[in-house]
Amino acid sequence: MSEPGKRDAPPPPPGSAPPAAPPAPPAPPRSARPPGASRYGWAVGVIAIILIAYISLNTLRTEGPGSTGIEPGRRLPPFAAPLVTSDLDGDANVASRSGQDEAGKIPACDVDDPRALNSCTLASAGPVVLAFLTAGSDKCTRELDAIETVSRDFPQVGFAAVGIKGKKSEFRDLVRAHRWTFPVAQDRDGAVSNVYGVAVCPTVVFAYRGGEVMETALGGEAATASALAAKVRRLERGPGAAGESGSGKETG
Repeated sequence: MSEPGKRDAPPPPPGSAPPAAPPAPPAPPRSARPPGASRYGWAVGVIAIILIAYISLNTLRTEGPGSTGIEPGRRLPPFAAPLVTSDLDGDANVASRSGQDEAGKIPACDVDDPRALNSCTLASAGPVVLAFLTAGSDKCTRELDAIETVSRDFPQVGFAAVGIKGKKSEFRDLVRAHRWTFPVAQDRDGAVSNVYGVAVCPTVVFAYRGGEVMETALGGEAATASALAAKVRRLERGPGAAGESGSGKETG
């Protein structure tokens, strides 16, 4: 029976389809954030993921094959850094001219202190083999052991090393434990490794007398004494020797 004042709808004709159900209301738009997460918290999480991805990519680029150090033909960037066996403390001087603020008040080449390793003095005396190391790397330590072995056969070549950041006492202990006879300096704030483009350990720079770079060996390319000695023999022959690619240009 119908309600008062309202007619019943006529029955559908025989064999016809039943009336369609009314359309369902549209579903609310789905949120990209997880259930229960606030809009602010979700946004912060997305930003954090992007930053982590960027840092990871940058690290891979820095520590990968693209990190070549100083290119052949360029000059060794000047620096003067405290020797780890001395009582001299402080950041390295990497200034190429006077008044470069944090880089150094005077040019690094002008630093005359027996307690410091001066790259300019080293290069003026003869060919240079300069290694970079970190205190906690066995790979770097083995490289420097090879340098110690080879240095005895090449008295005319200046062998030296730079410890990147870390504590001065840690590098001093390494020098004494391994009985390294070549000078080792501390790059306390990383300024020297930065101007030399050091991103992997070990990194060894080979430069002719006067400071022109022959090559930079990365990640243990010269880890054995025999491989290192072969490079030093090339270095002693000089940039004008047959088979060498020294450009003779004075850049840097």
